[in-house]
Amino acid sequence: MISSHIPRALRSAPRTLTQHRTWHSRKPTSSISELQAAFKDPSSPFHLPPGTLGPDSPDAPPATAGFGTLAAEVEASAEKEGAQAALEEAEGKLLDRGCDPTSFWEQRIVWGDQDSFQHVNNVRYIRFFESARIKWMTSLGTALGGPARADAMLKGHGVSLILKSIEVRFRRPVTYPDTLLIGYSLFNPEAHHSPGPTPPRMDKAQFHVRAYAYSLAQKAVVTESREALVWYDYDKLAKCDPGEEAAALLRKRAEQGEEDYYTRALAKMKPEKYW
Repeated sequence: MISSHIPRALRSAPRTLTQHRTWHSRKPTSSISELQAAFKDPSSPFHLPPGTLGPDSPDAPPATAGFGTLAAEVEASAEKEGAQAALEEAEGKLLDRGCDPTSFWEQRIVWGDQDSFQHVNNVRYIRFFESARIKWMTSLGTALGGPARADAMLKGHGVSLILKSIEVRFRRPVTYPDTLLIGYSLFNPEAHHSPGPTPPRMDKAQFHVRAYAYSLAQKAVVTESREALVWYDYDKLAKCDPGEEAAALLRKRAEQGEEDYYTRALAKMKPEKYW
């Protein structure tokens, strides 16, 4: 009695579902056959030549992927070697100018260093020179009393250095991307050969330095500065005599810079011109 009240559509549902399941069970069989046929078809992207194996997984790289990786590694290695060669060339150019290698500072130019005039903003160079100067000052502190003395000089404890004046000369505009190598050299007034006014003689509290910014992209000095530095006692808030040890260190650095300058200059001369 109960089954007689079941609508005919519901009584026929199982057969419909069965037919639906049967249709789905046949679909994969057809797809597999098509895929197997594609493996044998040379014009198909799925073609597998006889005797070869397919990938281990759908995400496995192609057999030639290793060659691309190797090529990329070779290219990256060549770029690294080229960058290192450019840096060594820049170091040589600064050494030619008598710069102290302990002051060398690599300054990478970022997009934000540029202004609306489409070159690195002139104010940026003050910061660039400051970074190299602080690195050089750290080397002085380390030579005078180890890391503790260098740390004290950077934090303004006891006797340290302050910038009295700076003059910046802009030779060439710099644009992104580029890297500048910056170096410092001490002025030795007794051996001053560059054009312009001779700087004052070094006294006990004050001395002069020159800095150069060399562009690796342009292979040229793009900016230089002349600065007056003062020994300053932060405990007494006054300039001071740093003592004979500091004075001797500056003289040694200045003499070494001059010696390197002349040694490298003579090495580049052609003997036939002078004989």
